[in-house]
This record gives sequence, structure tokens and C-alpha cells, in this order.
Amino acid sequence: MATNESGGTTLDGGAAGTRGTTTIADSVVSTIAGIAVRETDGVYSVGKGPSRAIGAVRDKVSRSSDPGRGVKVEVGEKETAIDVDIVVEYGAPILDTARSLRNNVTDAVETMTGLDVVEININVNDVHVPGSDDDEDEDESSTRTSRVQ
Repeated sequence: MATNESGGTTLDGGAAGTRGTTTIADSVVSTIAGIAVRETDGVYSVGKGPSRAIGAVRDKVSRSSDPGRGVKVEVGEKETAIDVDIVVEYGAPILDTARSLRNNVTDAVETMTGLDVVEININVNDVHVPGSDDDEDEDESSTRTSRVQ
């Protein structure tokens, strides 16, 4: 039996529950799902524009990344629902990427937590085109400026 207590899920330790309980925080499910999403072929990045930008700055400052960024979870007694915002790579079939993402996340979350994943909602917010990174745009703008001078 599992119960949702203070942002986590508590699972019985055994059939009779005599060996204690295990509590899984919502953030744990979010982290597991986030790592599985990032390991999916065709996914360029996770999160919406502003959260990706803020997250990138935070990652550089703290020298660590937040694998749960861009992933929202709802955890119940025995089930969980997951929402993910992604940017796909140009040329990756979006439906195949979504199918693969759902399989990866479901396998990871169910294997590691024992919770049933009842739904995974995927929001594709953008397509990443190779060569359109900010660093390259700055190089191109400086080249354009030097041609104008």
C-alpha cells in the first residue's frame, strides 16, 4: 500500500508492512523521468524557453544540472502522471521520438519506484536546427558588423 504524504509516496516495506516504510519524494520521480527524457534520441533539450535559459545560467553558476527541470509529476498512491516540455532535433520524427520517450520514461520510473505510469503528456515547444546556436549567431553578427565597416 502506498500513501501520498507531504510531497512523496510512502510504500510498505513488505507484505505485512512489518519492516518499515519507504518514502519516495515527488522530486525523485521528476529526476528519474528527466534523466530518461534526456537519454531519448531526438530530444535536443527539456523545458520551455524561459526555464531553459534560467536553468542554463543556474547550471553554469552552480556547476551542476537539474535533471528534473522541464518535468512535472503528479504522484498518487500507486500511480504517477508526468508532463514534459521538450525541444526536438530537426529531422527527428516527432511521433517516433514521443513514442520512444514514453517507453524510456515508463521503464525507468516503474522499474526504480514501483509506481505505475498512467500518462505522459509531451509538449513539443520547438525544433532545434543545427547551426542556430547562440554562440554561432554572435559569431555571424560580428562577421556582419566587420563587413559593414
